[in-house]
Amino acid sequence: MESSQEYVHYDSNSPIQSICENVRKDCKVDFAGIAFEGKKSKKICWHYAAGNRNEKFRRMEVQYGKGIAGRVIATGRPVEIPSFPKDIEGKAVAYPIMLAEQLVSARAVPIYREGLPKGAFLIGRRTSRPFSEVEQKILEDAVNKLERLFSNNLLPDLEGEWNENDHAFKETERE
Repeated sequence: MESSQEYVHYDSNSPIQSICENVRKDCKVDFAGIAFEGKKSKKICWHYAAGNRNEKFRRMEVQYGKGIAGRVIATGRPVEIPSFPKDIEGKAVAYPIMLAEQLVSARAVPIYREGLPKGAFLIGRRTSRPFSEVEQKILEDAVNKLERLFSNNLLPDLEGEWNENDHAFKETERE
């Protein structure tokens, strides 16, 4: 992993941000990020990241079914890209997180809320290297933890109103 200045999207004390950072560290990957789909807009954006090289992920939005996060949410199945851009369907520009973070290999798995895929948890490397069974298990365990926290209403609702000016979803607490 290369050392560079790293940014976080939300409060670094957030339980979701902590899970993201722990997965990155435990899997020894360059990048870990979490994207969610909005209720009204159906746009998908990245809310949390660890190991990011810049702040571009904050402004990214993809349509349902597009890019790695959109495909994961649309299919409800994991997506792995062993070598970007060689091993993708469509054009590289449809995968903005891969381009912005200069990722070469990535694996993303769905995050379910109320029985439907509403998010994606991605791990990525800036080199081409497959993800081991141990790394895949760490990622799945983290997703299971997030799903339990969401189902018990212990995390904020990230599916609020889309704010065009900030290019982000308004985070609202559940009552």
